[in-house]
Amino acid sequence: MQTRKLGRNGPIVSALGLGCMGMSEFYGAHSDAESIATLQHALDRGVSFLDTADAYGPYTNEELVGRALQGRRGQAFLATKFGFVRDAANPAARAIDGSPAHVRAACEASLKRLQIEQIDLYYLHRVDREVPIEETVGAMGELVRAGKVRYLGLSEVAPQTLERAQRVHRITALQSEYSLWTRDPENGVLDACRRLDIALVPYSPLGRGFLTGAIRTPADFGPDDYRRDVPRFQGENFARNLALVDKVKELARDKGCTPAQLALAWVLAQWEHIVPIPGTRRIANLEENLGALEVSLSSHDLAAIEAVFPAGAVAGARYAENMMRLVRG
Repeated sequence: MQTRKLGRNGPIVSALGLGCMGMSEFYGAHSDAESIATLQHALDRGVSFLDTADAYGPYTNEELVGRALQGRRGQAFLATKFGFVRDAANPAARAIDGSPAHVRAACEASLKRLQIEQIDLYYLHRVDREVPIEETVGAMGELVRAGKVRYLGLSEVAPQTLERAQRVHRITALQSEYSLWTRDPENGVLDACRRLDIALVPYSPLGRGFLTGAIRTPADFGPDDYRRDVPRFQGENFARNLALVDKVKELARDKGCTPAQLALAWVLAQWEHIVPIPGTRRIANLEENLGALEVSLSSHDLAAIEAVFPAGAVAGARYAENMMRLVRG
C-alpha cells in the first residue's frame, strides 16, 4: 500500500483512506455485515486510515467501526469527529456544540463506542460560532495531554480560523469536501494548509458517488437517500452536471481507467499531503478506488481534465441551505 504523511513530519497513513459514514445512514439501505466485511478487507489491503464521527448513525457508526476493529486495532489509524449534536428521534435536526465540557464528554463517549483507549485523530466536525475556536481547540489539546487523543484536526473551516486554532495547538489535518466538482479549498484553504503544514483530507472526493458515472438519473437514489435534497442532484442542475461527468468518462476511457479512478487520481495529484477518504460499504467499490493509486496523471492529463471540468463549472450548491450555513466557520 502506498502511504502519505499528514504533514511534513506527521503520522504516516495509507494514501487512500476509507470514509465510513455511508455504512450507517444517508445513502439508503445498508448492511452492517457487508460494511464490516468491507472494513476488514480494507485493513487486509493495507488501508489504515479510517474515518468516522459520533454523529453518523446518529451515534451508531462508531460502534460499527469498533466492532470491525476488534483484534485489529494496531492496523488502523482511526479518525473520528465531534461537534454535531443529534437526536435519534429527530435525525434531521442539527446543533453544534464546541464547548469545552462537550469536547470532554464527546471524547469519552466516542472512546466507549469505538472500544478503544486512544483516538488517533480527533476532529471538530463544524465550528460552533458561539464558542471561540481557541476555547474548543484548547479543550481538545487537553485530551492530547491526557493521552486520550494523539492528533487534532478541524473540518470545514476558513483559513483565518485554521490559523487561530494552530496558535493554540498543533493542527495535523483539515478535513474538507474537495473533488473535481467541489473546488472550495482552492479559495485560500489549500494555500493555508501548505503554509501551516496541515494535511488536507478530502471527503466526498467522488462527488458523493456522482463522479463514478454510475448515477444517471435521480431515480437511482432510494427514497431515503439524502442526495435527493441536495441542489446539485436536482432538476436542471442534475442534467448539467451529468454532462460534465460524461466528459470525465471519455477522458478515463482514453486513460484506461474508470471515471472514479481518474477523479481520485486528480485529487491525489494536487499535493503530496492530501489523503482522500472515499466512502463505500462495498468491497468491489473499495477495490476500484484503490486502483486510482496506479493512475499517474501527467501535466497534459491534468490540463485536459481542467479543460472539460474547470472550477466553477458545477451547477447547484453542494449542500441544502441549512447545511451550507454550517461550513467555513
